[in-house]
Parts: sequence; structure tokens; C-alpha cells
Amino acid sequence: MKKKMLLLNTTVLLGLGGVLSTPTYASTIQDMESQKSQIQNQRQDVQSNIKAASDELTRLQAEQDQMKAQLERLTIAEEENNKKAQKTEADIKETSKQVEQLEKEIKLLQEKLEKRNDILKDRARSLQESGGNVEYLQVLLGSSSFGDFVDRALAVSTIVDADRGILKETKNMQDELKTKQADVKSKLASLEDMKAELDEMTVQLAAQKKQKDALAKELKDKEAKNEELKASLQAKDSSLANEQSTLEQNIKDQKAAEEAARKAAEQAAKQAAKKAAEQAQKAAAAPAEKADSSSAKAEAPKASSNDVAPTSAPAPKASNVVTVGNRWIGNSAYVFGGGRSHSDISHGLFDCSSFVHWAYSQVGVNLGPLGSVSTETLKHAGTQVSSSQMQPGDLVFFDTYKKDGHVGIYVGGGKFIGAQSSTGVAIANMSSGYWKQKFNGRVVRI
Repeated sequence: MKKKMLLLNTTVLLGLGGVLSTPTYASTIQDMESQKSQIQNQRQDVQSNIKAASDELTRLQAEQDQMKAQLERLTIAEEENNKKAQKTEADIKETSKQVEQLEKEIKLLQEKLEKRNDILKDRARSLQESGGNVEYLQVLLGSSSFGDFVDRALAVSTIVDADRGILKETKNMQDELKTKQADVKSKLASLEDMKAELDEMTVQLAAQKKQKDALAKELKDKEAKNEELKASLQAKDSSLANEQSTLEQNIKDQKAAEEAARKAAEQAAKQAAKKAAEQAQKAAAAPAEKADSSSAKAEAPKASSNDVAPTSAPAPKASNVVTVGNRWIGNSAYVFGGGRSHSDISHGLFDCSSFVHWAYSQVGVNLGPLGSVSTETLKHAGTQVSSSQMQPGDLVFFDTYKKDGHVGIYVGGGKFIGAQSSTGVAIANMSSGYWKQKFNGRVVRI
């Protein structure tokens, strides 16, 4: 009988031990942990895409800001060039009036000269009739024109002082008017060429603005689509986060329920073991044995992350006059007469000569007062060299609206950098096309 009770006691303990060692919710928790891991992987992918979308938005916004700044430059350049064109047009009208007035004066002088010509003819005849030197008459009759007569008559020593005075005064008036007329006509031609250049600039600036407006709209559309994509990804990440939170709570609840069930089973096993031991003691009068059971504790994995500090490359420095102006490429606009104030320079508004002056000032070379710099002053700023000996850093000159009307800095390879009316600061090819035709061979080494 004692052997039977001992066997029963052992069987009960073994049975309870088997119950305690089997995790009741293991498969459910394992499934949920697997689902949680899948959701975490999905969130990592979504968050990576959100970061990519944010980076793209930052890039697009920076490009949009740059485009906006360039549009502002082009607007300022357009306004300034329009003002210059209007002033030039007014100067053309005023100079045209001067030309008309000079033509009237020349006509009056011509009439006066004709009258004096008649007087001189009469005096020559009188001189001949009175038996005077006929050389005076020969001078008059042998001349091909009145101008020729004046030149001949001044050389004849027998002319009386009164005639000589009339002739000198007449010649001086004639020469003065001719000189003045030539100067005014030259000024008018220069103004008309400048007006044509300014009109062309206005057309080019309008075309640039139209192109930039189209690009700005395209960037805005891309930005809107990227915003939608980012919002969609953020919504998906939020949904996955909710799922993950729910699963984590379910896992926590399941583990709590499992722990409670384990403790209840352990308590029940202890009570059953105690009761069985007592019964065994009574039946067999043997020392009681108590069963011990051990409980397993699950440890949640700890996640760790490593943050890498971002590094930034040092900003490149302009090393010489050939490259110092590259910062303005795509960030500048051409303004006739611009670039002669700190405000213009800070906004990237240059004309060709002010850009050259600025570029050389950045490498410590002063090309004279900024306010008075021009292609005319720059072509005398250094040493003239042959175009066959041209090297990077030399100034190169072009005949545009006037001789030496444009200047740039040679960068090598048949190219130069300068402020062009059609592009602002840019590198242009002088080995072919427009600039090859306009290059006049003047090269100045500073």
C-alpha cells in the first residue's frame, strides 16, 4: 500500500511539472512578435522614404529660393536697362536737334561764304584794272572751289591785309563748323548703336525671365507632388506605428496573462504537492518530499543605435582671377553701368568692365576707381600683348556697339569669363561664333 501511494505521489508531481514547463501562449506571442518585427521593418523603409522626401523638398526649396533671387536680379536689370534706354533715346533726340541746328548754321555760313566770294572777285577785278599784281586773280580763277581758293589765296604774299583777315576768319569758321558737325554726328551714331544694344538687352532679359518663370513653376509643381508623397508616407508610418503599439500592448497583455496563469498553476501545484505529501506521510510514514519548480523569465531584447555626426566639406576658395567669378555664374544679371556700388555687387548686377574690376579686386589688384572704370580705362591698365601670346588672366576686348565695347578675362582653351548682356556672368567661347567675330585682337596683361 505504501508503494502504491509513493508511486501516485511521484506521478502527480511529474504531471504538475509537465504542466508548468509548457508555455500556454508561446505560439500566440511568437506570432505577434513576428508581426511586430515585420511592422518595424516596414516602418524603417517608410521612414527612410520620408527622409528622402524631406531631403528632396529641402533641395527643391533651395533651388526655388535661388530661382527667386535670380528672377529679382533680372527684374532689377530689366528696369535699369529700360531707364538707360529711355535716357539714351532722349539723348538721341537732343543730339539730333543739335545736328539739325548745325546744318542750319552751315547753310547760313555757306550763303555768307558765297557773298564773300563775290566780294573777293570784285576786289580781284579792281586790282587787275588798276594795274596791280595779276597773281591774285590767277589764284582766284585757278581754284577748283572756294575752299581751294582760300587755301591758295592765303599763300599769296601780295594780298592786302584786309583780304587776308577775311580769308582767315572765313576758313576758321568753316573748319570749326565742320569739326563740330563731325563730332556731333559721331556722338549721334554712338548713341544710336548704344540704343540698339540696350533694345537687344531688353529682349534678352525678357526671354530669360520667361524661361526662369517656367522653371520656377516646374519646381513649384515638383515641390507640391513631393509634399503629397511625404504626407502620404507620414500617414502610413503613423498607421504602422499604431499597429506596432497595439501589438506591443497585446504582447504585454499576453505575457501578463501567461505570468498570472503560471503563478496560479505553481500555487496549485504547491498545494497539490503538499496534500500529496501529507497523504504519503500518513500512508507510508515516510519523510515528505517537496517538489520545486523553476520559472523561466523572458528578457526583452534591447535595441541600440549609433548616430553618425554629419560632416561638411570646407567651402572652396577662389584662388585666382580666372576662377574667382565662378560664384556669379547663374546668380547674376547684366546691367548697363551696373556693378559700381556695394548694393549692385551684393545683388550680382554687373556690366562687363565692373565685373573685371571686381574680379581683380578679389585677388588684390586695384584697377583704378570703381566709379569710373570702363573698357576705355581697362585697355590702358596693363601691357598690350599679341593675341598669339594670350594666357589665362589676360583681358580680351571685343567690338560690339562700339570699338572695344566689351571686355572679359581669358580663362584658356579659347574661352573667357565676363558679364554678358544675354547671360549675366558666364564663360563664353571666343574661338567660334559671335564672340570670335567680335574679338578685335586687343589683349591686355595686367
